[in-house]
Amino acid sequence: MHGYSLDPHPAANVAERHFAVIYSPRRKRDRFPSTTVTVYKTKEEAVAQQDHGKKMYAAEVIGPAKSSEGFKIFYLVEWFE
Repeated sequence: MHGYSLDPHPAANVAERHFAVIYSPRRKRDRFPSTTVTVYKTKEEAVAQQDHGKKMYAAEVIGPAKSSEGFKIFYLVEWFE
């Protein structure tokens, strides 16, 4: 099984790494609601779809995972320039 468990019980929920474009007015956050994340198959696709003028940035993320508030979220691994 590939990915990272973000649940206290490892078999319950596995969140995987993805390449994505994230809408983010500020790039200082480290987690994002799934409604602001678009997942792509490759890093190249994500980088090609980013638009800094529209505050949409390519990144590697882990998720989706369920937050304590009950929302699906993605965790930032790194931003791509």
